[in-house]
Order: sequence, then structure tokens, then C-alpha cells
Amino acid sequence: MRILGISAFYHDSAAALLQDGRIIAAAQEERFTRKKHDPGFPTHAVRYCLDEAGVRLEDLDAIAFYDKPLLKFERLLETYYGFAPKGIRSFLMSMPVWMKEKLFLKKLIRDELKAFGDPGPVMRKLLFPEHHLSHAASAYYASPHTDAAVLTIDGVGEWATASICHGKGKDMTILRELHFPHSLGLLYSAFTYFCGFRVNSGEYKLMGLAPYGRAGSAEVERYRELILKELVRLNDDGSIWLDQRYFDYATGLRMADDAAWAKLFGFPRREPEKDELAQHHCDLALAIQLVTEEAVLRMAREAKRLTGSDHLCLAGGVALNCVANGKLLESGLFKDLFIQPAAGDAGGALGAAYAAHHIHHGAARDTAEQPDAMRGGYLGPAITTQDVERTARRYGAPFHTFADPQQLVDRAAALLAEGKVVGWVNGRMEFGPRALGARSILGDPRDTEMQKKLNLKIKYRESFRPFAPAVLAEDAPRYFDIHTRSPYMLLVRPVQHDLRKPLPADYPQFGIREKLYHERSSLPAITHVDFSARVQTVHRETNPRFHALISAFKVRTGVGVLVNTSFNVRGEPIVCTPEDAYRCFMRTEMDALVVGDHLFLKPEQPAWQRTDNWKEEFVLD
Repeated sequence: MRILGISAFYHDSAAALLQDGRIIAAAQEERFTRKKHDPGFPTHAVRYCLDEAGVRLEDLDAIAFYDKPLLKFERLLETYYGFAPKGIRSFLMSMPVWMKEKLFLKKLIRDELKAFGDPGPVMRKLLFPEHHLSHAASAYYASPHTDAAVLTIDGVGEWATASICHGKGKDMTILRELHFPHSLGLLYSAFTYFCGFRVNSGEYKLMGLAPYGRAGSAEVERYRELILKELVRLNDDGSIWLDQRYFDYATGLRMADDAAWAKLFGFPRREPEKDELAQHHCDLALAIQLVTEEAVLRMAREAKRLTGSDHLCLAGGVALNCVANGKLLESGLFKDLFIQPAAGDAGGALGAAYAAHHIHHGAARDTAEQPDAMRGGYLGPAITTQDVERTARRYGAPFHTFADPQQLVDRAAALLAEGKVVGWVNGRMEFGPRALGARSILGDPRDTEMQKKLNLKIKYRESFRPFAPAVLAEDAPRYFDIHTRSPYMLLVRPVQHDLRKPLPADYPQFGIREKLYHERSSLPAITHVDFSARVQTVHRETNPRFHALISAFKVRTGVGVLVNTSFNVRGEPIVCTPEDAYRCFMRTEMDALVVGDHLFLKPEQPAWQRTDNWKEEFVLD
């Protein structure tokens, strides 16, 4: 049975294809179009999935779309009616799009599928699982468990903003739902907006800013109390109630009422790309992070109470809050966590296909793939030697090849040990927002200047943002307080105490930049200001070449860790093809580029004569 899953028309459009319940391919549209968070129909991703599976459109047994558009339209109408006359401007802007396109989604999908063949037969098998069911299915059916509690938390689907499900065998039962406008995801996004970051892409910046807050201080506690007193009521079961007088997302064009928030917290909304980050922004970020962590923990306790399961699966955009995930792991509520690496809307394409396979068609699931069905997340297009050499010819780019792949790995490891920054493109592209050693930029974690160099000269992004460690799975407990797999970089864990360096007594009073550039451990490039790190454990069985590279680096340095960040500049989707990689390499101050079996060294490359400007090409996030 072949099932194509699609997510589209909001953000992070994607496609995924299952064959007899096994993931054959999955990819986000943005990687092909080079438009970050591309919301359009995933034409390129669908074509890739069909090609990878070697099937035609007519060969499909079903197509599943990741939510129910008519139910979402019902929510919009009821919301506008309930808040009337407020929201008339938003109503007038949104209705033409719905009346012209979204209400006729079946026709829109049919028209788009004509590019791949005759859509007639498969359109009779078009399915629409609910948004949160798609999220839940993406986590449970991809997990290594056949009995698990499933918790999904995001902004909003149709009506649901969070759900608790119980997955058992092939079945999925929805036990609880939280409904719009009360949403933990939208609450967090409102703070993202108020602190001057872009909603739906800047939430991870807010999470990265929170450790600069003064933990335990009167200021953080005051903000936390204001949030819980004025903005949100947090119930014992994790459900929340938001006071809509402070918010504008239900019917307006902004997330929050700027004037009301400025009066509440004592400072105005930060203007993006204009106002400097101040200590009060950091303290506010920490306060909402603490509230979010408590809400997630309470929801997880309720999931445990309702299901009695020893395992928890997570999906939805809030599941990408890896600090909250780390606290959840620390709580010991469950023996094991599985977090869908494509936890946002892109993963909804995979979940829709899973829901069609197991729930609609009733396909059995007596056993689950081990360690999980995502196979390291490497589900996208692979690079080919022909593509690399074609790119080299196009740009007149000299390169080195190696008869033995281990020689290339050793050379790359030597460059990294010398403090060079290396772009690393190998195998199939990752599915989800994290680069996991297939489309990565790598560096030496021991280098005190590496964090600054990567942020300012390679990524061209805010200096406060931390970088993640990729660590040999077998060595992870040596460097971090972690005793479980973390292959998808979705758990934040503390750096081990013996690696830390003493902090001065007045460290909590340091400014943002003083904290940032104070050496905190023997691995300064991956140690955040609170001694934490977003850990990726690298496993030989899922990415043997990346594992070999870190092993070769360890032979030279004694350290089985590399800095790993996504291969892109700020505002750009992660690179997909060798040409994407070469262009990014030449636009930045990267020192070397490895693409498959080819090594490009920057001093040997011809001068970059092109007049294109990535700042103009990509919208800053």
C-alpha cells in the first residue's frame, strides 16, 4: 500500500510517502524552492517522493492532507462572530482567500496533482485527518513503541491547540483536547513577537535568549507572576485559559496588544532589527520559558494519569522546545520519550499518511521499528557524484577527491582540529528543522572564538544564539548529563561538572555580551551561558560517515564532540543540493566544503564574482 501525505497552505509545506507503512521519503518544500517556511503546494517535494519510491501518481492507494480545512473555516467564522465587531479588518482580508481557494481545497489539490499524471483515480481516495491527529500519528507510529501516551502541543489546528492521545497497537484514541483561543503555542509566540522576533520562526531564539535571564531574581519572578496572574490561568491538568484582552491573534493582525503589554511589563515591544536586546528582554524570555515548562510538565502528568503508559511521544511545534523536553526527561514521569524530529507542520504530512495507513485502512502494527522509523531523519534527496562535478564545472571550482573515503574523513578532521570551519554535505538530507550531519556546518568545540566566528562570519545572525554539540553516542555521558538517545537534537542537557570552569561571584550581574564571551567550560563553543547544551547523539548505524568524522577528530584531539549547526545563512533554508552548498560556502567565511567524496578548499576557489546578495535573496528570520 502506497500513501502520499501532504501538508500545505499555512507554513512549512511538505510531502511524505509510505509504502506498506515504511517511510520511503519525506521532504519540506522550502529546501527545493529556497523560500523559508514555504506555504505553497509542495510540488517539488511530491515529485521527489514519487521519484524516490519509483511510483507514478496513478500507483498511489491514497493521498492524505494533514488537516480538515472546512473545520478550520468553521473555527474562523465562529471566532469572528464571537468577537464582533472587533476583527473586521482581519475578516475582510482573510475571507477572499478562503472563498477563492481554501474552501475548494479538493479542486486546488486536483489541479496541482495534474503535473504528475491523472489525479482522477487517487482523488477518490483523498483523506483529511484532523491536524492534531496528524501530529499525534507522526510521533506515535514513527516511535519504537506499541503502547504510548501521545502529547501534541502547537499554535492551533482546526479547533485543537493541544491533545492527549493513547496509542496502542494500530489504534489511536484521542482522550483530551484544549481548544482555541487558549493555546500554549500561541502564548509562547506572543512573547516571541513582543521580544522582537519573527512568529513561527523566531521561537527558538526566545528559547535561546532565556538562559541570559537572571534565574531566581526578583525581576524574573515578578514577570512570571504577572504572566500567571494577568495573561494565563494554568490548571493542574496543564490546560490553560488566556485572557483575550491582552491578545490580538484571534481576530487581528498581531499576536498581542502592544499597549497593554507595555503597561503590564513596563517596557514597549522591541522593534526587530532596530532595538538592542536588553536585560529585561532576557528576564521576560526566562519567565515565559519557565511557565511553558510547567505547563508541559502538567500536561505530561495528565497524559500519564490517563494512559498509564511508560512511554511518551511528542509532536507539534512546542515539542521543538528542547529545554522543556529536557525538563520532562529529568522529571522521570516516563521511562522513555520519543520526539518527532519534524514536530511542526512539515511532520503533519508524515502523520497524515500514517493516519491513513493505520487508522483509516486499519493496517496492523504489532511491532515497531527500532530504534525508530525515522532512520536518523535522513529521508530527503541524496547527493550524487554527477551533481557535485556538474556544480564544480559550472563555477570553475577546483576540488580534491580521495581513493579511500577514510582519507577524506581524516583530512576533514585535521582541518577541524586546526580551527577551520567545514561545510559538510553527505548522503540524504534531513527531514525537519535540525541539521543532523547530512547538511551541516561543523567546527571545533574547544575553540574559544568558534561561537563568535560561526554567528557573525558564517551564519550572519545574532551573537547570543548558542550552537549544538554532535557527540559520539557512546561518549555522550562523558560530556553531558544524558543517559538516553538524542539523535534528533531535541533534548537540552547540562554539561558535565568536570568540564565546567568556575564563574566569578558577580557573573549573574554580567551583561549579555559579557556572559556570552566568558569562557564557561573546556568546550566553550557548545556550552550555553547556563552550562546547558542541545545534544545530538551520533550513531554509527544511522550516519556512519558522520560518526567516522567525529571519531577521527577524537583521535587527533581526544574530544569526541563537534559543533554542529545547519548549513545555511540567516533566513535561508538548509541547503539541499551541491550547488546550494557551494553558493553558501562562497558567500561566507567557511574554510572548506566537503560534498560527498569531494573536498573544496576556500583559498583554491576562484573569486566569487556574482553580484547576488543573500540578504536580498532571503527574508531575515
